Amino acid sequence: MPLAIAAHLLAAIVWIGGMFFAYVCLRPSLAGILTPPQPAQLWQAVLGRFFRWVWGAIAVLFVTGLWMGATRYGTFGEWPHWLLTMFGLAIVMTMLFMHVYFAPFKRLKRALASSDLDLAVKSIGQIRRLVAVNLCLGLVVAIVASAGRYL
Repeated sequence: MPLAIAAHLLAAIVWIGGMFFAYVCLRPSLAGILTPPQPAQLWQAVLGRFFRWVWGAIAVLFVTGLWMGATRYGTFGEWPHWLLTMFGLAIVMTMLFMHVYFAPFKRLKRALASSDLDLAVKSIGQIRRLVAVNLCLGLVVAIVASAGRYL
């Protein structure tokens, strides 16, 4: 169980921490430093690398989370409310990530390949908004994970 807990926490840190860094640190720092299309190119490169890590983090989170929940509490009907909340939010976060990956991020790559800067900027805006939502959900999951059992 300790190895599963460690892997689970590290995967959550990678995903939530990466979103925090991209949204709170990297995005505002780009303003005025790079000239078009450099910001869009940078986002494509950064997100491409980050998203590979997120896919792995999602796999680790679901495998370890389901295993730990089943091992400790049994079937879903026996899980405490805080754990079910975490699982439900994990599903929502994963669906939002998949949407980002398969829709606006795909459009961003296509826009840069065809030198369509307007579409690239629009795609980055969509990604930014969805990452903001997912970051908030991830922070809620972290709060529920750390305090949920005490509520």
